[in-house]
Amino acid sequence: MIQAVLTIDDIASRNTPAIVDYLREKGIRAVMFAVGTHVEKYYSQALYAVQKGMIVGNHSDTHPAFSGLTLEKGIGEIERCEAVLDRLYRDAGVPRAVRPFRFPYGDKGGENRAALQRFLAEKGFHKLKDDRIPYPYWKERGLDRDIDTFWTFDFAEYQIRPGSGFTLDQVWDRIHGGNQGAPLLADGGRHILLLHAHDETEEMVPGYYRLLIDHLLDQGVVFTEPEFSM
Repeated sequence: MIQAVLTIDDIASRNTPAIVDYLREKGIRAVMFAVGTHVEKYYSQALYAVQKGMIVGNHSDTHPAFSGLTLEKGIGEIERCEAVLDRLYRDAGVPRAVRPFRFPYGDKGGENRAALQRFLAEKGFHKLKDDRIPYPYWKERGLDRDIDTFWTFDFAEYQIRPGSGFTLDQVWDRIHGGNQGAPLLADGGRHILLLHAHDETEEMVPGYYRLLIDHLLDQGVVFTEPEFSM
């Protein structure tokens, strides 16, 4: 058996409601990491995600690389997005039970990494449970101790853009090959999957999220409920 938690970065977008509807159809609850400025632009789409039962977490206010920021500016990015998400949940009429966070690009802040982890812990952010991830690199890189949510497999479908040379065929190759020391379809695998809510990808590959997730379901991947700890 292969088990996975689905995470989706960069909401909100025009295609967010369609992604949510598809996930509900398949019985999959995802953690959707929101960029504050994207939520402000597509507020009704973000509301829809919360009201339909998705978990919406913090992905910073403007999606910068945190290693290029001072500690103060990094904290400001997190706090501004928190304010947007607090308002979003209030407007949705849904209690905000958990507060996960993901760094843009997986960039944990360079020399500020430890200080940012302390900030996340002190402010009560929730850690996506990852204690059953079996891959050695997970502990070697300290990912099991960090509060923020990293991933074991990135579809990289966001790279499908006009002129990029990156195609859907290369996404299939990633799925059936190896990635970060954790082959996706190896029996006994446990994964945190990373997909993106990008209208630009939708324009080039309509329903890309449906194609990819349907394929994993056909391959026997079981999507599990996200669980969190402090």
